Amino acid sequence: MSTSQAIRERIAAQPAGEPFTPALFAGLGSRASIDQTLMRLTKEGFIERLGRGLYTVPKTSRFGLKSMPSPETVAQTVAAAEGASIEVHGAEAARRFGFSTQVPAQPVFYTTGSSHTVRMGKLQVRLQHVAARKLVLAGRPAGQALSALWYLGRRQVTPATFERIAAKLPQVEFEALCSAKAAMPAWMVEALRRYEEGALAHG
Repeated sequence: MSTSQAIRERIAAQPAGEPFTPALFAGLGSRASIDQTLMRLTKEGFIERLGRGLYTVPKTSRFGLKSMPSPETVAQTVAAAEGASIEVHGAEAARRFGFSTQVPAQPVFYTTGSSHTVRMGKLQVRLQHVAARKLVLAGRPAGQALSALWYLGRRQVTPATFERIAAKLPQVEFEALCSAKAAMPAWMVEALRRYEEGALAHG
C-alpha cells in the first residue's frame, strides 16, 4: 500500500471533527512524503488545516454548517504531539471556582511544551509554556484548582480561598491538591497550612 493510501485510511478511521497532527502517521513514510500527502488532501477538501501541523476531518451538520473541534481538544492534541501536559489557564480556572466572573476573550492553556497559537477562523487558541511544577496535577480537577491558585497569587490566596476550593472539589481531589505542597511556592503552602489548622480546630 502506498504512503498516500495508508494515510487516507488512517484519516478515515479518525472521528470527524477531531483534530490530529502528522504524528498520527508515524511509521507510514518519510516526514516529507507525509507532509506532501497532507497538503494534497487539504487541497482536495478531504481534510482541513487548522494551523501549522494541525488538521481535522471537516464535520458538517445537517444544516450544512461546519463544526470545529473545541479549543480544549485542539490544545490537548497539540500538547500530546509534544508529549506535554496542559491545563486550563488560571483566569479560566479561577472563574470555574467562582473567584472571578471574567470570561477570557480567547482560550488560553498552560502547557509544559512550547508556546503555540492555533488560529481557528476568528478564534485563536493559545498554549502558553509554564514551569512543570505548575502542572503537576494537570488533567484533573485538582490541577484546575492549582492553576487558579497560581493565577490568584500571593495577595489573593488566603485560608478562605482553600475553604472555597475544598467545598467545590470532591474530597479525593482536594486531598491530591493538599499532597502537592512540594510543587507549591511558600506563600501558597502557608495559606494551605493555616486553612488546615483552622479546619482541625473546627473539626
